[in-house]
Amino acid sequence: MHHRFVLAVLFCFSWFVLGAGLPCEASADRPNILFITVDDMSCDSVGVFGCKLKDTTPHMDRLAEQGLRFQYAHVQVGNCKPCRNVLWSGLYPHTNGVEGFYSIKDKKYPVLADLMKQGGYYVAIRGKASHSTPYYPYPGWDDDLTKLDGKQQHLKDIDSYYQSTKRGIANAKKAGKPFCIMVNISDPHKPFYAGPKDKHQPTLVFNAKQMPIPGFLFDHPAVRQELALYYTSVRRADDCVGATLKALEESGHADNTVVMFLSDHGMPLPFAKTQLYHHSTHTPWMVRWPGKVKANSIDKSHMISGIDALPTLLDITGIKHPNGLQGESFLPLLEGKTQPNRDFVFKEYNENAGGGRHPMRAVQSKKYLYLFNPWSDGQRKMKTATTGTVSYRTMQKLAQTNKKLAARLHLFDHRVREEFYDIDNDPDCLHNLAQSKDAAIKAELNRHRAALLDWMKRTDDHMHEVFANRDDRSVSEAYMKKVETESAERRKNRRSKNRNQKNKTKKNEK
Repeated sequence: MHHRFVLAVLFCFSWFVLGAGLPCEASADRPNILFITVDDMSCDSVGVFGCKLKDTTPHMDRLAEQGLRFQYAHVQVGNCKPCRNVLWSGLYPHTNGVEGFYSIKDKKYPVLADLMKQGGYYVAIRGKASHSTPYYPYPGWDDDLTKLDGKQQHLKDIDSYYQSTKRGIANAKKAGKPFCIMVNISDPHKPFYAGPKDKHQPTLVFNAKQMPIPGFLFDHPAVRQELALYYTSVRRADDCVGATLKALEESGHADNTVVMFLSDHGMPLPFAKTQLYHHSTHTPWMVRWPGKVKANSIDKSHMISGIDALPTLLDITGIKHPNGLQGESFLPLLEGKTQPNRDFVFKEYNENAGGGRHPMRAVQSKKYLYLFNPWSDGQRKMKTATTGTVSYRTMQKLAQTNKKLAARLHLFDHRVREEFYDIDNDPDCLHNLAQSKDAAIKAELNRHRAALLDWMKRTDDHMHEVFANRDDRSVSEAYMKKVETESAERRKNRRSKNRNQKNKTKKNEK
């Protein structure tokens, strides 16, 4: 008996090292991974992160109380596909090539699905499959749990998240492997909760009178109503988190599973999504790891960001890092230790889902946020999904007679070249300090500029010469002409490809 046990351990170890051979189930040293994301949810929509509306997120709050949450956590990008590709590649968008919503089939780097699979894990995904890898369909996943018997499950259906998670854990058990399952919950991404007619009812519905108004928006009945639908969608996202965790608990694997949770970026309303403001990227990152991570603890000292997700997961599971990762594992923080050089988070934005190119770069410290917008010339108008919201259209209407909202609308549409905000006192980014005469503010502004330029050079950002010569408008214009032309060519090729596909389909139907 002892002899067989030793042989099994040796086989298991060799399979882990070589990525082949007999499978190994999860253990204390090689735990399961359940990574849960929600779509388009601001950090302060979560109760334990300071939500001013009661009862939005009971399941998220409970998860936070069972583990560690980070006060200074951010994602890199304020829109979905680029953000998620940072998480799973450990590379910034200008390095991994996923700067917008298009495929990168000639990639030269591994992503999470590849690395976990090679390391002996069963890897599966639910939701956002096409957004979470450089191209789709991606061969690295063992299963796309979004589909059941070949049929797509509804992205807003609460029970389907329970069923998907349950099925994924069962499939891993059949394979005799630890699991790495990505559960990507669609809410509160638009379309929001649709009222009593909605087939997917949350456990609690909020009304317009209850609404806290974010400081970057404005109080108006139409805005309140849109926020009510948003927060009700947040509650439905929380129901889906609860359903996912229920499946884990019932499986008996909760004690040897690391649960990570975050939102991919801020709410899908003006000045949040598709931007790099504080509320665009601040995310409710929390980690539960029974026996390893202290329950109900808060990290108030270190800044972490999406670029750090992959190296951290690799360290947790004991899988070797590929060359070139640009993030740093925060496993020491999960173990209650400290880490140096966690004073800045670097952020970037390039283009929206429609291909509108409005590149921005940002650096954020615990207290300040600096933004550089080379596209801003007073003429270009930003293209973003949030211009289709009720809140934006209401702002447009009111701006005709309201000077304050007219100024906000102009900033949203056209921006300015440089922005600098005191996040401690102005988290809604309402007071731009870039032109301040205060010596202390000017010193901080220059410190953040220097940090951003250093990062751009270190990571070979194609925009670093533009930033280094930010006072020369001709450099910015040459750069903008180049990237706008490239984006237009991608859109043209995409339309041509879609037309060819439609024609091919019609021909086959005849």
